[in-house]
Amino acid sequence: MATLPQIRLMTVEEFRRLPSVPGQACELHHGEVFLVTFPMLKHHFMQERLLSILGREIGSKGYLTWELPFRAIPEYDLRSADVGFVESKRSHLLKPDDALQGSPDLVIEVLSPSNSAQEIFERERLCLRNGCKEFWTVDLKRKEIRVTTDAGMVKTYGEDDEIPLTTFGGTVLKVAEVFAS
Repeated sequence: MATLPQIRLMTVEEFRRLPSVPGQACELHHGEVFLVTFPMLKHHFMQERLLSILGREIGSKGYLTWELPFRAIPEYDLRSADVGFVESKRSHLLKPDDALQGSPDLVIEVLSPSNSAQEIFERERLCLRNGCKEFWTVDLKRKEIRVTTDAGMVKTYGEDDEIPLTTFGGTVLKVAEVFAS
């Protein structure tokens, strides 16, 4: 009987020792290196808009930023959230010389042409199983925001809707404001 070759997973420490390649960015997913593309400016503008709006509502209740590095699986995973929020009571998990241990309380991913449905579903599941309370997927084309909670609730909000921010001590986020030109 033939044996399968051993697959060796890369640790975060090994990943960090890899040489950087100009013009390329990588993340570590379950011990495997993944090349990620640089977003278009509209993606970046959406991140800034979300930071501005959420900053007014929940910014004082924790740490809110874009490209927040986190380690959902501490030894074999290093990713970043397009926009991430960590409540003050979990701020001890933010490691200045490392990354957030676990997932942010709120993870927002702005869809890019390079994202597959499977990739987003996997990221959502990973985050919700490792400390995330809400995972938002922002669809620029449809002008919708899909919110999934750690309790398994899923709702898609359109431009006429408001997303409750009560989980994070805020009021509401008006979806129309997010997609305003």
